Amino acid sequence: MTAARLHAFLLLAWAFVLMVVKRVLYRGPRGLALFEANFRDEHLWGLSADERSELPTFERCIACGLCNQNDGARVTASAGAYPGTMGLMLASSRSMPDFGAARAALAFISDEELAEKELQCPAAVPMRRVAAFIRAHS
Repeated sequence: MTAARLHAFLLLAWAFVLMVVKRVLYRGPRGLALFEANFRDEHLWGLSADERSELPTFERCIACGLCNQNDGARVTASAGAYPGTMGLMLASSRSMPDFGAARAALAFISDEELAEKELQCPAAVPMRRVAAFIRAHS
């Protein structure tokens, strides 16, 4: 056995011993609880299987701009907090750390208005479900 192979074997053995000792002695969170503890400050958390299956439907937006009709007054009144419906559907619904800003933007549009915009959407983006998901996870 060469010196390089022996060195690699010793490193691997040491890493294995450390892993076993940590598993036996460490009493902190594990699995999903560890993930949530690590990423809570970054506003990332685990999703249920149903939520994960629903996420691809949120990404249908093709940036056609039809949903931005009549958003001018809303954008102005929000002093920049509301990026327009298309901006909300494109950016905020795809990045969980941005859900705080998206929730603030949703204060400027009602579910009834989103329902009307859904009817105009050629990509059938479920805007009310996107809004509900953002509200539930921010």
